[in-house]
Amino acid sequence: MGTSNFVIRWINFLTMLLAIAVAIFGVWMSTHHDGCRKSLTLPVLGLGGFIFLVSMIGFLGALKKNAILLWIYLILLCMILVAILVFTVLAFIITNNGSGHNVSGLRYKEYQLKDYSSWFLKQLNNTDNWKQLKSCLVKSEDCNNLAKQYKTLKQYKMAKLTPIEAGCCRPPSECGYPVVNASYYDLSFHPVSSNEDCKLYKNSRVVKCYNCDSCKAGVAQYMKTEWRVVAIFNLALFVVLSIIYFVGCCARRSAGRTRQSKV
Repeated sequence: MGTSNFVIRWINFLTMLLAIAVAIFGVWMSTHHDGCRKSLTLPVLGLGGFIFLVSMIGFLGALKKNAILLWIYLILLCMILVAILVFTVLAFIITNNGSGHNVSGLRYKEYQLKDYSSWFLKQLNNTDNWKQLKSCLVKSEDCNNLAKQYKTLKQYKMAKLTPIEAGCCRPPSECGYPVVNASYYDLSFHPVSSNEDCKLYKNSRVVKCYNCDSCKAGVAQYMKTEWRVVAIFNLALFVVLSIIYFVGCCARRSAGRTRQSKV
């Protein structure tokens, strides 16, 4: 029983240090002029504050062998476990749909928005959401860096573009626009496809295909990949927190028995 209190104290002491590091990272993000990064400041600070609060309750409960504090700690930890489990299940459901389409002559895939889940469609077709995302994409300079990365037409055609580069930096292949270089297409050529994206694409660095459904599909694929990584991480985190919860239960019982013996 004494071992469980010792373990809970040290685990929560370490997570308090982690929470402080997360909060410092949030403050650092707030110093950036980039609105894309600054928009994450409050969520990161909130996460750091919540981790610190839960860890402090667990640490003090184990240190003082206070059954009430340990009860509060276990309730909060249980809520976290339920939230992780729900988020992980939803993440796997939401990211179940959508995959790229192979195009002859290309080493990367192209993506279509209709292939993805209704949740992705709702979020990406929301005008306000896409306006903010598009602003971040333009500022990232990913599309403009393609010309620096692939200096010849042969290099560009042999490139393995990311989903965002494939969808946002170039028109869909079905448009049939001749490629001049990695950042310029001959738009005097009449598109062979009725795809609306063919009309929306421009060579301008601030326009490109950022208004295209193919760009939204590229972002959806990127989000799908990232969410899958987070979901797998959450599974591992769920197992670790479940073990901590079990140890916390032992510490709570130990604190309860200590209190009864004093009475």
